Amino acid sequence: MAFFGLFSKEKKQSLDKGLEKTKESFFGKLSRAIVGKSKVDEDVLDSLEEVLITSDVGVETTLRIIERIEKRVSRDKYMGTDELNRILREEIEALLEENGLDNRDIPFDFSKKPYVILVVGVNGVGKTTTIGKLAAQLKSEGKKVYLGAADTFRAAAVDQLTVWSERAGVPIVKQQMGADPASVAYDTVKSAVANDADFVLIDTAGRLHNKVNLMNELGKIRNVIRKVIPDAPHEVLLVLDGSTGQNAFQQAKEFTKAADVTALALTKLDGTAKGGVIIGISDQFKIPVKFIGVGEGIGDLQIFNKKEFVNSLFS
Repeated sequence: MAFFGLFSKEKKQSLDKGLEKTKESFFGKLSRAIVGKSKVDEDVLDSLEEVLITSDVGVETTLRIIERIEKRVSRDKYMGTDELNRILREEIEALLEENGLDNRDIPFDFSKKPYVILVVGVNGVGKTTTIGKLAAQLKSEGKKVYLGAADTFRAAAVDQLTVWSERAGVPIVKQQMGADPASVAYDTVKSAVANDADFVLIDTAGRLHNKVNLMNELGKIRNVIRKVIPDAPHEVLLVLDGSTGQNAFQQAKEFTKAADVTALALTKLDGTAKGGVIIGISDQFKIPVKFIGVGEGIGDLQIFNKKEFVNSLFS
């Protein structure tokens, strides 16, 4: 399954399947909210607001969507509930269009080589798995990829990334447990430059109990990387577990305070009814969601295509 290029039939099927629980939950709530109603009135809008909030879209984003729909209803006094799906779809799509990556773009700047991605996120969100899947897909596109195991505080993290490096067929740079993460990052980018690599993916420790420590650690990693590549890292990718709903919001809030996050990846959407969290996170943080995980397969890590996401959600 090609990573870049046209949105294939296989990708669409994977996305549709991954969003099944979200779709069933959302439209089940919506159907119950408007049963017996023929006109979009204040009661229907109140019910819609509750549906969006309980679908993990988030309070602020929900209020923005409701406000947009209220304006349309005020122009058309007799708008029927049968039109609500179409209106809601249009407003969510418009909201996503205002935030994030252009659907026509690939998510990287190939003029920068090697393109260095620093991956952050708390333990358990699928951070290492996302790195592995991303590496495998880039390798399948003919790109030369290096992995850096800079989460040196957990042996399991290094072991897991090593397994992914073997599975993807890409080299990994690592040191003993407890080593200085910045040292690992430095060795990784130095090796990548020496071997003419296209991409460098660096795993970092998934800790957020102390933002000052996190900021210092990431700052140190950034500084040593820049000794080799002055404008790196080119991306700081925050991985969030979509199945945690509002907890993902909170993690995004804390990490964006502690690190210069430039892009987001939402994982585990296939196992949850909380896929609506993408809409709120994209809207609230004004940081592009670049990747979504909609299954366990390597090809189930997809570039987030706003149009296809909305199509799948409302199909």
